[in-house]
Amino acid sequence: MILRTLFTAAALGAALSASALAPPAQARTAPPAQAAAPLIAVEQYELANGLRVVFHIDRSDPVVAVVLAAHVGSAREEPGRTGFAHLFEHLFFLDSENLGPGGLDRMSARIGGSGANGSTSRDLTDYLQTVPNDALEQMIWAEADKLGYFINTVTDAVLAKEKEVVKNEKRQSVDNQPYGHTEPVISAALYPEDHPYSWSVIGSLADLNAATLEDVQTFYHRWYTPDNATLVIAGDFDPAQARVWIEKYFGEIPRGEDDPEPQVRPAVLSADVRLMHEDNFAQLPELTMVWPTVDRIHPDAAALNMLLVLLTDGKESPLTSVLVDERRLTAEVQAFQYSSQIAGEAYLSVRAFDGVDLDTVQTALDEGFARFESRGVDVEALDRAKTLAEARFYGALDSALGKAAALARYDLFAGRADYADVELARLRAVTAGDVMRVYRQYIADRPHVATSFVPKGQAELALAGSAVAAVVEEPIIPGAEAPIDQRAGDVGYARTPSSFDRTVEPPSGPTPVVTPPVVWNAALPNGLQVSGIRSAEVPLAYFDLSIEGGRLFDDPDQPGAANLLARIFDRGTARRTPAELENAFKALGAQVTVSVGDERFLISGRTLDRNLAPTLALVEEMLLEPRWDETELTLAKAAVTAQIQDARSQPAALAARIMDLTAYGADHILSRSVLGTERSVAALTMDDLRRFQSVILAPGLAHFRIVSPSDQTAVTAALASLGERWAARDAVVPTFPEPSAPTTSRVYFYDVPNASQSVLMFGYPALRRGDPDFYPATVMNYRLGGGGFASRLTQQLREGQGYTYGVRSGFNGGERFGTFNLSSAVRTNVTLEAFELARKIVAEYGDTFTAEDLEVTRSAMSRSRARAFETARAKLGVLQALGEIGLPADYLTREAAVIDDMTVEQVRALAERWLRPEAMIYVVVGDAATQAERLQALGYGPPVMMNEALAEADR
Repeated sequence: MILRTLFTAAALGAALSASALAPPAQARTAPPAQAAAPLIAVEQYELANGLRVVFHIDRSDPVVAVVLAAHVGSAREEPGRTGFAHLFEHLFFLDSENLGPGGLDRMSARIGGSGANGSTSRDLTDYLQTVPNDALEQMIWAEADKLGYFINTVTDAVLAKEKEVVKNEKRQSVDNQPYGHTEPVISAALYPEDHPYSWSVIGSLADLNAATLEDVQTFYHRWYTPDNATLVIAGDFDPAQARVWIEKYFGEIPRGEDDPEPQVRPAVLSADVRLMHEDNFAQLPELTMVWPTVDRIHPDAAALNMLLVLLTDGKESPLTSVLVDERRLTAEVQAFQYSSQIAGEAYLSVRAFDGVDLDTVQTALDEGFARFESRGVDVEALDRAKTLAEARFYGALDSALGKAAALARYDLFAGRADYADVELARLRAVTAGDVMRVYRQYIADRPHVATSFVPKGQAELALAGSAVAAVVEEPIIPGAEAPIDQRAGDVGYARTPSSFDRTVEPPSGPTPVVTPPVVWNAALPNGLQVSGIRSAEVPLAYFDLSIEGGRLFDDPDQPGAANLLARIFDRGTARRTPAELENAFKALGAQVTVSVGDERFLISGRTLDRNLAPTLALVEEMLLEPRWDETELTLAKAAVTAQIQDARSQPAALAARIMDLTAYGADHILSRSVLGTERSVAALTMDDLRRFQSVILAPGLAHFRIVSPSDQTAVTAALASLGERWAARDAVVPTFPEPSAPTTSRVYFYDVPNASQSVLMFGYPALRRGDPDFYPATVMNYRLGGGGFASRLTQQLREGQGYTYGVRSGFNGGERFGTFNLSSAVRTNVTLEAFELARKIVAEYGDTFTAEDLEVTRSAMSRSRARAFETARAKLGVLQALGEIGLPADYLTREAAVIDDMTVEQVRALAERWLRPEAMIYVVVGDAATQAERLQALGYGPPVMMNEALAEADR
């Protein structure tokens, strides 16, 4: 649940949309004037006890998002007492005085909520949920219980159990992941020990182990007070009524002691720091460089964001052109600004190809920086970057929850929630001069931290002069943790006084009217099917061009052609170089990606709706006039090879590969990696891809779907040329036999020596999306493992025993194939115990399913339909079900009837039919030396060791 922003493209978008927040201050440049019509209209006020309240009205869907943001993150902790902010994020989802044990999760399921969630960062912890608007009073009641009526329910046993959950999260996200320790190593090197950013958000496990109940209570009473919190409500609701409820439930919670606002304290380095670590999981060397920059409200933050984009994003950016295209050292250079409340950093990361010395990477980076300095800032490139950033900004506001979360952060960092227009204006105001100035001020020849994370046994690849980093991993000792009973030691306690009986759950309001979106359909002359939904919540158009077949067209003996074709498809056209095509999309505020799945070749896009027609014209050019650039093919093959190598470092990816291999059988294309193998990728030629493209890209196999403010007339007009130029031709998707479900169970084990977690994956070939039992089985699975914290698997493996950070089960159905999967990552020393418990829950599920379970399932799945069509991606999902899977036009109504008509007996019959613990493929990825032999106690014989088998399949 920690809010992490490192090393992802999404992080860059988030940084662009959440930085440069500068409140009015005499010492700073005055912000640009706001537009007359605000981007996010807000009403903001404060209760007498200091709670800040923000409203945003949005009548587009009968839902409401509620965000309670506590202005407390890891930066409010002290050395020796770290990890408390994140620990509270966990604790708040357990008990409270008036909702009772697990009451928030039970209520969330009952009222059709999105599943209560939270995130913790350096400066803020927020609790987020979207619910049907008739449940607003219930959510306000529940959030108030967190803030004022919670801490008495925390016992030593509850604390001990949740410590284990946090440890599992740390293992899953840090210890058991390649490059997972990068951020903690950098933070410790960048800041002095007394700086609150010198430790990671998740904190020290030693500190958590040492934390007492008194420590936790003290932290809560100091920081979880109304005057240190903001409540945001966004969506379709009556603000006058909401004010009454907020005053009732929050008004009598006393304010806390006055704490001074944190003061800006940037990192200061006097010299470069070089550190290295031999990573147990990494397969490729990675160099990360970090410079101290500015806090989140600093006027330079926006220019720094644009600088990092211009340095790395695109073929013409200096660092990418040198490292990727010219020197061919990596497939990608990533950079982003990570600004927080009192300091910030600029990150630059390069995951090099196999065997590349990171000193060579450093030399190439220096060359790229020199090129930037000599050429300066391209004004047209800056304009394109700002246009694309604007589109990303709007994309973050696509849902009520997206708006609410943004408003909470505006309130914390800018001191005012009505800041979206100012933020956008600051982004638009960045000049070329600003970009070059911040480069010289913060990056050029400035001291920085550089970390080299290299595979085990390859220390020679690290930067010269690097010291060994101090990496802390908690030892995993068999039998070290005693069994946990979080109800142990429960004693009565005096309830926190209140002027009314808070144990009475508020009633629901009038049932919201859910109106499915209106779908329009059309067909172009070449057979291309088109469907759309008009939606004007944000000025963006979202679209997919989906072509049936995908990697089913691949040759099982030479897999990877479909993926490689997707990889080069947007690398220029016959009329445009790769850089020219890329720049044309950016100038329109468009992002277009090409990917391949098991059954589909997919071109997906998002663009400013005002630029829909020219964006689709570029997609048409890309589709019909490919460039077939040999240089780009060489680059793509190197990138895919690196992906194949890197996938060997991901425990969850390894488990999925073994599941596919054992479920589909060696001759089935879906038993292969979508990436192919190093050998098959090396053998593929441009002629192979030309032939492949001529077979698979047929308009009769395609469906174009769009969610946009534009109407059917405008969309079909924009597609008219594609309908004429893309010639119809016969194409048949290859057929493969449906795999047979196993008749007995077997355990397959992949050895990752010294792994701190075991990844468990249970599954077998199961239902397709269009099978009559698919949706009823999905309903059946809700209480097993599809209902988040309302599921039995989560309640027992995570909340009951602390074995895992997360677990889920579900049916995943495509048009031709489907699976049932249960997956979880558990701490190594309880691999057998977690396996046995999960298997027991599955085996007993049908016989123990009750009328209460059915009522929770029915309520959760029926009421959640109010959220079913809220976002553009959700609406595209409706179009996909209709156009690709071939579900009937009234499938939403039919599925609602399935929920309403389901009986306990039907659920039990479905469980008997589709939950098969004694005929299951069981995959474990973990430490064989300590765990493989133990698993013989399951009764399925010695585990089948899969390291060599998987290596052979992927050759």
